[in-house]
Amino acid sequence: MAARSVCRAGSAAARGLLWGPRPSAALLTLTRKRGAATYAQTLQNIPETEVTTLENGLRVASVESNQPTFTVGLWIEAGSRYEDPKTNGAGFFMEHMAFKGTKKRPGSAFEKEVESLGAHLNGYTSREQTAFYIKALSKDMPKVVELLSDLVQNCALEDSQIEKERAIILQELKEMDSNLTDVTFDYLHATAYQGTALAHTVEGTTENIRRLTRADLSSYIDTHFKAPRMVLAAAGGISHRELVDAAKQHFTGAPFAYKGDSMPALPRCRFTGSEIRARDDALPLAHIALAVEGPGWADPDNVVLNVANAIIGRYDRTFGGGKNQSSRLAALAVEHNLCHSFEPFNTTYSDTGLFGFHFVSDPLSVDDMMFCAQREWMRLCTSATESEVTRAKNSLRNAMVAQLDGTTRVCENIGSHLLHYGRYIPLEEWEARISAVDARMVREVCSKYIYDKCPAIAAVGPIEQLLDYNRIRSSMYWIRL
Repeated sequence: MAARSVCRAGSAAARGLLWGPRPSAALLTLTRKRGAATYAQTLQNIPETEVTTLENGLRVASVESNQPTFTVGLWIEAGSRYEDPKTNGAGFFMEHMAFKGTKKRPGSAFEKEVESLGAHLNGYTSREQTAFYIKALSKDMPKVVELLSDLVQNCALEDSQIEKERAIILQELKEMDSNLTDVTFDYLHATAYQGTALAHTVEGTTENIRRLTRADLSSYIDTHFKAPRMVLAAAGGISHRELVDAAKQHFTGAPFAYKGDSMPALPRCRFTGSEIRARDDALPLAHIALAVEGPGWADPDNVVLNVANAIIGRYDRTFGGGKNQSSRLAALAVEHNLCHSFEPFNTTYSDTGLFGFHFVSDPLSVDDMMFCAQREWMRLCTSATESEVTRAKNSLRNAMVAQLDGTTRVCENIGSHLLHYGRYIPLEEWEARISAVDARMVREVCSKYIYDKCPAIAAVGPIEQLLDYNRIRSSMYWIRL
């Protein structure tokens, strides 16, 4: 008995030594307040983005932080929209070639030099922009900027490397054909912007990749990789003045200037309500995308449409929550087994956009899912409520603050903003725009873009149950008596 008491007393004493006295509730509250910044404080404490335009038109933008690393990249106003049917795919081909050596660093010497810095090099091409960016230690900023300059103005374009990358790209195109989501969205662009440059795929056609020559790639670089079409953006532990000095040293001169000719104009693109159906009953699932014409990048209606998409929500069978999800469409999808997944989208370009939804379903659920999705659109146009708008705005705020994670995401935001908006839009301004949205605005803006509009439709797979285009078009409005 005495022994057990001693053991209990010893255990209590040990816990006291290890844990110490329990802090009061007031002290815990004070600690939380010191350690966690509010949402408003987070927006106010974001460092200012500095922008400088050089004499040749190159825009240099950066935001400084106390991190030991940084990301710097070039965002270029070039992509498949600036290609014609014969050269479609040149930008994607050029992206591959950019990492295969320069005139100063032939072969694998370029990649080895990047690796010697412990840096990470990446790039991508889209319909309206091309980007190359490097993440490295802050002390290596001058060297990294010089590497980016060498990459875009001295690409070697060796014949042996061109043939090697041609084979790689052709293999990639075969693999892309198995990604039915990407195929569906390519079809959606092809039908929505038929006969225009936005109908082109980013990767180009197999025929084009086989016949593109060194002269085609060189002409693409000489036409588009010029200072007025570029933004040099950086984020992390570097100073703006040092970045500008490095840009002046490496991004000036003849290779970055236009020779008397004006910059290529943005090709005009017109939206067309139409459809593409690629029926294949051997496939297990149907992929359907439906979209109306949305606004361009700079249109303020985009904020309201993004709130509307947040109300619709997204769903995948792997999600938890079941019937208790806040999205009405997701709850219906679970209850009635309508689809495997769905997601709304708002794809924006300089002067137009695609606002719509994409879903993947079993062959016998296509009609039901399309009916429910279109009915949700009509509900947004006629009876969106304040409570769901408030929830959607909070969802957007969460996604907006998530953009602060890491120097690469911040850098990409800066580069894209300067290309598309002509300036960097701070998060405080985005917050003000989101806060101004209410249910009335959602109903009005959705009616403006959705109600009684002709949609573009792309469908791939076992789509026998997808109704006739005219029947789908008739569900773009309600007859109310």
